[in-house]
Amino acid sequence: MTGGRRDDAALVLPSAGPDPIPLPTALAAVLGYARGRRPLFFRSPSAPQGRWFQVLAYGFDRFDGQRRETGPAPTDRDVLLAEGLHGRLDPAGWRQVRSALDDVRPLAQALEDRAAGRAFWELPDDEFSVLAEPGTVGALLRGLGDRPGARHVVAALHHRHPSLVPLLDGVTRRQLSGHVVEGDSGPEAVVSRELRANTGAFTRLESAAATLLGRPITRLRLHDVLLWLAGSLRMTHAVAVGRALAAETEEGLELVISS
Repeated sequence: MTGGRRDDAALVLPSAGPDPIPLPTALAAVLGYARGRRPLFFRSPSAPQGRWFQVLAYGFDRFDGQRRETGPAPTDRDVLLAEGLHGRLDPAGWRQVRSALDDVRPLAQALEDRAAGRAFWELPDDEFSVLAEPGTVGALLRGLGDRPGARHVVAALHHRHPSLVPLLDGVTRRQLSGHVVEGDSGPEAVVSRELRANTGAFTRLESAAATLLGRPITRLRLHDVLLWLAGSLRMTHAVAVGRALAAETEEGLELVISS
């Protein structure tokens, strides 16, 4: 599926699966991702026999919940934020990502300049077509993904530019790759089509998620969360946890979406 109008009561995301995702289900998944916890058995000097703790199941608080870096140059904190989402780096990997962030600074600036204040989902098709290259947003994003430590580099840049730089890792790239068509500059073209094809639904989901989480979360990140949950086979768990956390019925979640 490459475009067209969609019912704003559900998200039609072919990259996440063949069936539409009702908005209450999507909202429950996002809530479960943001607030869900899991048990972890831990031993410490004060409790050598060990005890169970409830720890966050996913990376929302360690990544999305952290203050955004806005200075002109990358810092060590950019790497720490990326580690909050994708896991710790060894010393060599840490230095590689930190160096790469300095190296891609001109590329990131070119990306901002090309977007000219527009969000990712507001960009036209040509920005993700090889026929319009060089210098397009799609070509610039492909350059970011070609760097050493690209997963952490892209995560750090997304945190700085949450409405412009899509998050991609091994799981989501595999989900998107089957939907790349001839002429696409990369998997980002698929994300662009799906966001624009579901404009109304994502607008409602953004508003509802901000209400429940107490902070804004862009549709670019919402798409990533839903795609990652589907591709990593965690969607069922996140939805169940989200519904339990809401302590409401499916109809209750619909009221949040409709408000």
